[in-house]
Amino acid sequence: MVRAMDFTPSTAILPLLLGCVGLFGLVRLLQGMRTKTDLQGAVVVITGATSGLGRDCAKVFCAAGAKLVLCGRNREALEELAEELAASRATQVETHRPYVVAFDLAYSGAIPAATAEILQCFGYVDVLINNAGISYRGAILDTTVDVDKKVMETNYFGPVALTKALLPSMIQRRRGHVVAISSIQGKISIPFRSAYAASKHATQAFFDCLRAEMEQYQIKVTVISPGYIHTNLSLNAVTADGSRYGVMDKTTAQGRSPAEVARDVLDAVGKKREDVILADLLPSLAIYLRTLAPGLFFSLMASRARKEQKSKDS
Repeated sequence: MVRAMDFTPSTAILPLLLGCVGLFGLVRLLQGMRTKTDLQGAVVVITGATSGLGRDCAKVFCAAGAKLVLCGRNREALEELAEELAASRATQVETHRPYVVAFDLAYSGAIPAATAEILQCFGYVDVLINNAGISYRGAILDTTVDVDKKVMETNYFGPVALTKALLPSMIQRRRGHVVAISSIQGKISIPFRSAYAASKHATQAFFDCLRAEMEQYQIKVTVISPGYIHTNLSLNAVTADGSRYGVMDKTTAQGRSPAEVARDVLDAVGKKREDVILADLLPSLAIYLRTLAPGLFFSLMASRARKEQKSKDS
């Protein structure tokens, strides 16, 4: 009798657990279908589209059926990517030939004309993905202010100017989604990355404010903060004197693939998530450590700075 009573609850729990698993799987499936449905036919603008994360974002958004406007400095590279995407048929949804708009995001004078050209492509913009950026490596004492300004122009002022230029058309339609590709260094700062971390902290702050102010117009704002991604970002980073860094950092080489991160960006946009961290456990924990135990965090960063400086001097 005791055995029968002990056995009965377990047999009742098993179907319940299986049912919960099945329900969870159904919810995930419906969420995935909703993401594809929401983005199919949506006009998506991607800056920095010719390489790294931007290029892979172009691929996954195109495969989801979005109408793309690819932006970057190199028109020839943009045209080649547009041709590649137009020729791709590896998707079950209707795809569209991308438009290209070439301009230098770091030059504020180019923004008005670029905005007009972007809006001429389809007449409106549903999603703006501010992806273009530049990295930096150097000691603060050795870095000229011109280098600080260059990084800020590309990573902060450019995206801000383009966003402000496109916002009126979104507000008029009471529809739109602005995405900022920031960095884990927009949450925490590490030694010898001052200009980059500063630009990403500024990005986080601006788009957090924008999210609050745009809520009344039904415009969504997402800030995505990836950790290290295996791209050429460190190779193309500027140094203290403005020259090209030209080194693939070990952390960058071991980073996540841009294709994987691009799929996470697609998912975040489809689900209209507000603030997304795409990093491993240690960087994610560092964010909480900076808030909950700042003294310990500062000590760890000072120790890291000493080790890096010693390595440079040896």
